[in-house]
Amino acid sequence: MNADDRQITLVDENGNEELYEVLFTFDSEDYDRSYVLLVPANSAEDEAVDIYPFAYTPDENGDATSGDLIPIEDEDEWEMVQGVLDVFLQDENLNGQSND
Repeated sequence: MNADDRQITLVDENGNEELYEVLFTFDSEDYDRSYVLLVPANSAEDEAVDIYPFAYTPDENGDATSGDLIPIEDEDEWEMVQGVLDVFLQDENLNGQSND
């Protein structure tokens, strides 16, 4: 998968376009939906950034980059996504630590 396959352009309410990278995707059997978490494309690795989660309708290849993004509005669903993100970030922090 090349970099273009991992990027999504979002348009805000003012018509401004911003490029985001797919942090990761996952599926939930409980909600029968697929989810994508996005970060701004031009952020530095050590920079604190906002993460934008969406449910999505996969395209014909099962990808999030050209399917429909759906805001998460249900509080229980939001908590489930936050829990998955917390586990992902914890794993990233553990894997990023050196064993000096």
